[in-house]
Amino acid sequence: MKFSSLFKLAFAFIIGVFLTGAFFLWPYGEEDHSIHGESVLGSEERVILYYRHPHNPQVTSETPRKDEMGMDYIPIYADAAGDASASGVRIAPETRQNLGVRTAHVRRGTLSPLVEAVGYVDYDENLLSHVHVRTEGWVERLVVRTAGEGVKKGALLFEFYSPQLVNAQEEYLRILNIGQPAVRQAARERLLALGMGRPTLEALEKDRRVRTLIPVFARQDGVISELGIREGMFVTPAMDIMTLADLSRIWIQVEVFEHQAAQIARGQKALLDMHPVHGGSLEGEVAFIYPALDPRTRALRVRLTFPNPDGRLKPGMFTRARILGEPREDILLIPSASLIRSGNSQRVIVDRGEGRFEALEVETGLITDDEVEILAGLSLGEKVVVSGQFLIDSESSLRGSFLRMQPLEDSPPASGEAVWARGVYKGAGASPGSIHVSHQPIVELGWPAMAMDLDLKEGFELPADIHEGMEIEFALEQVDEVTFRIVDLRSLEVAP
Repeated sequence: MKFSSLFKLAFAFIIGVFLTGAFFLWPYGEEDHSIHGESVLGSEERVILYYRHPHNPQVTSETPRKDEMGMDYIPIYADAAGDASASGVRIAPETRQNLGVRTAHVRRGTLSPLVEAVGYVDYDENLLSHVHVRTEGWVERLVVRTAGEGVKKGALLFEFYSPQLVNAQEEYLRILNIGQPAVRQAARERLLALGMGRPTLEALEKDRRVRTLIPVFARQDGVISELGIREGMFVTPAMDIMTLADLSRIWIQVEVFEHQAAQIARGQKALLDMHPVHGGSLEGEVAFIYPALDPRTRALRVRLTFPNPDGRLKPGMFTRARILGEPREDILLIPSASLIRSGNSQRVIVDRGEGRFEALEVETGLITDDEVEILAGLSLGEKVVVSGQFLIDSESSLRGSFLRMQPLEDSPPASGEAVWARGVYKGAGASPGSIHVSHQPIVELGWPAMAMDLDLKEGFELPADIHEGMEIEFALEQVDEVTFRIVDLRSLEVAP
């Protein structure tokens, strides 16, 4: 009797646990229909065709799985092909959120060209002066003894002895005693022509005493950039004795790429980054554009001029400069991050609403780090994808995805049966043995009009008269479920 009571109590406890679990678990049994292709946003059924690798569109799976990084494969729904006229793809809202898709509107605005370049500090050659003597002699006293030493205008540089200048002084003093104005003026001009300074000549006229050592003074502020003499040396008029460089203004010699040459003009504003020298920036301008490119680097040399307060910039320093072009106003702009460059084409992903995205080729103008000018292909107010666009673009360009997304009204061509199509030859493809073609819609395969790379059959060679931009007709042969290759190709242009 005691055992029977315990058995009944245990049986009642088990039944109670079972009913309680069923009560709490029952609501969850009718949710999460995504695996079975049912929409969580409505009663309309959504059939999943396959699951695609989150980073490699060519890797697919018939069942849900995770990639090597633990990320879920992306489901591709049958209703993505519901609009046969669309050339894009449709992405479920939950997938869009997982991909982090962000968009921005096409807007009108002003864009200023900005060319960044590196270069080095150089002397302003307009502020250089060379020191020479006009007669032969010997340096008896050298005041400035080291290159790089700073001097002020009028400072004594050196004194030298010249027999010719001594003789000319003696002759001038004799003429002063004669009192003939014309002869006296001629002798005076001769001393000036031989290099005697006016202060020295005036002192000679005042005290009537011959100067055996002739002083040479600095004609400008600056530093001694070159020093070619030493005390006691014999100097001639042909010698470069020293060079004075005024560093109150300097040159910045920069090189820009060949395609940036059209954006640069004389007089444009330039900014020089002073970091890490003193921080901040200096404002200058484009002073000169050299007429030829460097044959080795194919770069264009540009000379910028800047003030040099306090001599902060030293010749030989490496610098980074920014050249600001003329602003372009009232133009269509999109973020630079939204532009996809592939070979000779440039395209963007446009958000058409209701989860549908379309890849469009665009023609661009000025491109900066932040924004891109649109010349053709987009309209004001359209929404372009700025994050996640590469994954969407790979899906829209995947040849096999279009075959899966289009309604299967007709049976696809049998393996080995060629399908003819028309398009325009755009040149060689990204991989060896392929070409880039912009083709018309191919109804037999369910492909919309698009530009893509197509492989050539092994051993097939392009006709000799085929050139870029030519209209062509080509035959496609199916290799496997998603791969096609060109087995024949001919020109549609009529020979003259």
